[in-house]
Amino acid sequence: MLVLVAPGQGAQTPGFLTPWLELPGAADRVAAWSDAIGLDLAHYGTQADADAIRDTSVAQPLLVAAGILSASALGAIADIAPGAVAGHSVGEITAASFAGVLDDTAALTLVRKRGLAMADAAAITETGMSALLGGDPEVSVAHLEKLGLTPANVNGAGQIVAAGTLEQLAALNDDKPEGVRKVVPLKVAGAFHTHHMAPAVDALAKAAADLTPADPTVTYVSNKDGQTVATGAEVLERLVGQVANPVRWDLCMETFKELGATALIEVSPGGTLVGLAKRALPGVTTLALKTPDDLDAARELIAEHGA
Repeated sequence: MLVLVAPGQGAQTPGFLTPWLELPGAADRVAAWSDAIGLDLAHYGTQADADAIRDTSVAQPLLVAAGILSASALGAIADIAPGAVAGHSVGEITAASFAGVLDDTAALTLVRKRGLAMADAAAITETGMSALLGGDPEVSVAHLEKLGLTPANVNGAGQIVAAGTLEQLAALNDDKPEGVRKVVPLKVAGAFHTHHMAPAVDALAKAAADLTPADPTVTYVSNKDGQTVATGAEVLERLVGQVANPVRWDLCMETFKELGATALIEVSPGGTLVGLAKRALPGVTTLALKTPDDLDAARELIAEHGA
């Protein structure tokens, strides 16, 4: 059983979209999406520097566009035949496109509004996120709460992402939980999936009200609790609430295991979720779709593990 997953914010790197735009029809699709959302995706994906694409309002639509573009290079979802789809944080919107809940333009429109709303919320207080590598999850969570931080991403495989003010994160750097090897600041511009994002929830709810979601055509696994979601209306409701609530990727991976996953492909700019899967899902074959050079290997994996 094949799982198709999409990465979240922080996976982007300067120029990562360049090779994908060389595929037939790709530049035209990206140009149409850019016109629809009022953001030059090609420029930011090929020429902008790391600081420019760290901007939440840029990074989020760029990641969703890259995910849709790279997956479609493999063929229609019916041809890829995943047993389940999921995305980490903003990658859930990419996954909603994979599942047919939102069409490509609706997904890009929603994520553009999400990015702008979260950027506005992040501007209220200086906040950020840092990954904790190693340690016992229960010990780490208790320590974070003592420092006033939120375990915003519980990623499994020994990784938790803390979120809060820059002062709280500085305190964490000086006072790591017992057993944590390293604290790594993330390339994001705010404390996502925490109470700091509450203002963005209202803005996103208004944007979602203009959409008409379809029910998922493939199994959709939600970040909220790792559960599968059967209706488009509930997927959309969860996408709205998700911005101010923790990502439980650990529970998503548990569901992949329960569903009988044998292979996992992470769309562009892949790598982060594959790394987690290698540690948490032993025996599952993984592939990160980083550039078009990876397409042939991905097709071989689809032929072997697709439904």
